[in-house]
Amino acid sequence: MDSSHLHKGDILIVDDTIDNLRLLSKMLADQGYEVRCVTNGTTALMGAKAQPPDLILLDITMPGLNGYEVCQQLKADSQTSEIPIIFISALNEAFDKVKAFAVGGVDYISKPFQLEEVFARIETHLTSRRLQAQLQIQNSRLQQAETDLLKALEQERELNLRLQEMATVEERNRIARDIHDSLGHSLVALNIQLEAAMALWQDNTTKAYECLLEAKQLGSQTLKAVRESVALIRSEPLQSQLLEAAIANLIEEFHRLTGILPESKIHIPPNLPHAMNTTIYRILQEGLTNICKYAEATAVQIQIQATADGLELILKDNGKGFQVDSTRSGFGLQGMHERTAAVGGELEIASQPNAGCRITATFPQT
Repeated sequence: MDSSHLHKGDILIVDDTIDNLRLLSKMLADQGYEVRCVTNGTTALMGAKAQPPDLILLDITMPGLNGYEVCQQLKADSQTSEIPIIFISALNEAFDKVKAFAVGGVDYISKPFQLEEVFARIETHLTSRRLQAQLQIQNSRLQQAETDLLKALEQERELNLRLQEMATVEERNRIARDIHDSLGHSLVALNIQLEAAMALWQDNTTKAYECLLEAKQLGSQTLKAVRESVALIRSEPLQSQLLEAAIANLIEEFHRLTGILPESKIHIPPNLPHAMNTTIYRILQEGLTNICKYAEATAVQIQIQATADGLELILKDNGKGFQVDSTRSGFGLQGMHERTAAVGGELEIASQPNAGCRITATFPQT
């Protein structure tokens, strides 16, 4: 097989003995290596810097710069410091070999040499250098991948923070609207009772007193509702809890207030966005609050599970129900719709008087 056309590596031979240069040059070229030959150290330095070879065969005893000096200068230059250097020399003392390795050589071949030995050692060091180069490339790629990953994680963290801030602002705006609506309704009712008391004060003090008591009760209820809403604005809904733990606390509180322990089937996928966790929690919170206040239910069911399209939340009770169309803006239902829509989901409320209520929220895959 003619191997002369196979480029196996670029080798620079430095030797002041012409016969050695010719022999090595021919035999290495026949093996498929590209070979350059120089006869002194100065020329070797210039050639190595102008076109760095893959490996250098370097004689020690030469006029002018000897092999040790050439090796030291090559290793001191960042452009040529990684080139493997094999010394070839008639000097065969241990001291010479130790010095050759001390100045940066990777191997030492004594003259007269066997060509098979030269080929084997050359190929060993060229293979080692190729593997080292590949390792450096892989390390560079890994470092770049790590840098890109850290950058992506930082961008994701910043995005999540912005989403949380937006969700917080939106949540507070919604609560502010709820306060405005409920406070306005309560104050109108309170004002009506006060006006009635004033009108009846001269003619029917007993009835007027009853109106004042009713007004006082309305005022207390309004103040309590405002305080609860303000506390809701100030607090973080999940308070750094996992969603499962936060829901468990809601269920426990509902059970304590009503004596009803909801039937629960909750399977929450991992890594849900913070905004979706908050939305799920708020829907359940408002839904259970409404059941507690208005439904007169005896049984409640909660179901959260992954579906083929994303996530589904179902809250169902067997209470007295209501007419959906006429109550859409009450009982926090409008807030549920707004929250669900904000994270790309859909909310459906099914209820009839004396037929309970079923709230279904579906969320897309994340």
